[in-house]
Amino acid sequence: MARQTEFAQLIETIDDVPRDLAFHPSTVTEPKVLTGDQVASYNANGYVKGIQVFDEAEMLAHRCYFDVLLEKAIAEGGNSYSLSSAHLTYAGAYDLLTHPRIVAYVKDILGDNVIGWGAHYFCKLPKDGKRVSWHQDASYWPMTPSKTVTVWLAIDDADVENACMRFIPTSHLHGHLTYHLSEEDENNVLNQTVANAEELGAPVDVELKAGEVSMHSDLLLHGSEANESNRRRCGITLRYCAADVRAYMGWNDKGVVVSGKDETGLWTNPLRPELD
Repeated sequence: MARQTEFAQLIETIDDVPRDLAFHPSTVTEPKVLTGDQVASYNANGYVKGIQVFDEAEMLAHRCYFDVLLEKAIAEGGNSYSLSSAHLTYAGAYDLLTHPRIVAYVKDILGDNVIGWGAHYFCKLPKDGKRVSWHQDASYWPMTPSKTVTVWLAIDDADVENACMRFIPTSHLHGHLTYHLSEEDENNVLNQTVANAEELGAPVDVELKAGEVSMHSDLLLHGSEANESNRRRCGITLRYCAADVRAYMGWNDKGVVVSGKDETGLWTNPLRPELD
């Protein structure tokens, strides 16, 4: 119990600065690539989904690229979830994070000044037994205010059979929710679980074809079941925040200016890595 309390204090207050963990709706009134209805749906429901960004050939190329990264990670003692902050190490991941087609959608939610700060591959191998319990992304991140959008890009087709992601619509409007640290028998990829999450609403399955994306608020409850199929389910989460968000504990070193300006001078804006 002590560990849970200490962690809760860490994410609620950083360096004695209280975190703003209320949902900040998009104020974009003239979106360029999203429709007005999609922006309104993001504000009301906490997400949009089913947006095609890349074609089949483009995704085949990145799938082959990821296959090499995965083989290398496993050979070095990692696993299919090890490739985190990949944009700081791999040029291919950096190129996805900064890709103008993806950034254009993010700008329609966050505005013109955008920081890309995260790229994490979530690859569920066939019958790997791992689930992702209901959680809010904001619980894990030493950042404030809560203005981060996650783009989930499907590298493989993701459907109910191979454990696609699931959202609980409107759950982002409840602010930061109480969680407990996951027990070992939960087989959770992460380490937090929001109990009784489905009391807040019926889950929606986020089925995506390879090359399609969903976008969700950092306060939206989401998760996924274990992949019991014979098919892999791989996606990459690309994390973006408004440039006025403050990051602590060195997380500003992850942030790349992908659009507009960083007038705070907080984000270190690392260069594209050479490794590919």
